[in-house]
Amino acid sequence: MHKHAATIATLGAVGLLAITGCNPNTNGSTNGSADSDGRPSAVQNTAKADDAGTGPGPGTKAASLPDMKGKGLQSAQDQAQAAGFHNLASHDALGRGRMQVLDRNWKVCSQTPSHGEHPTGTKVDFAAVKLEEDCPASDEGAAPKAAGSTMPDFTGKSVKAARQALDRSTSITVKDASGRGRMVLMESNWQVCSQQPAADAKLDGRPVSFTAVKYGESC
Repeated sequence: MHKHAATIATLGAVGLLAITGCNPNTNGSTNGSADSDGRPSAVQNTAKADDAGTGPGPGTKAASLPDMKGKGLQSAQDQAQAAGFHNLASHDALGRGRMQVLDRNWKVCSQTPSHGEHPTGTKVDFAAVKLEEDCPASDEGAAPKAAGSTMPDFTGKSVKAARQALDRSTSITVKDASGRGRMVLMESNWQVCSQQPAADAKLDGRPVSFTAVKYGESC
């Protein structure tokens, strides 16, 4: 009886030593994330360096951006990409807020930045007008300045640009100044004829109303 128990105890001890010897974690390693002396492995260090952003980032290489003035917007974009620039944008140079839905119908008036050497990650923004339109003397397509507490003068501006300049909480109504009762649906195609409140009046949450006609029409 005692001999049998001693034999079982001996076999158990031998099995435990065998299991311990096969366990890779007993030699100081942690599933390959550390070397045998307990220091982090080279692979782990490289991953941490990449995560920290210490390696070369995208768009740091410099390239020559061509002068796109006068070119079709689609051609300008294609040539910019061929030169290595892929962060591209465009806007309505006339300040009407129109979207360049079909790039082949637009031409470039100016670009930011200008032609020359730039990092390829630089954002390139093209100011454009439709093919049948003339470029303005200066780019009018900058983001509308926020109205603040006083009413700007929106006469001659697109209804869309006027709406973008006002606070989002502003109540706005727009009527056809021609008296024909047309719905003002695409606001970038309509220009402001009159406004209430008048320019420089205090806004302070007051409702705003515009009368407008389509571009090419007289108020």
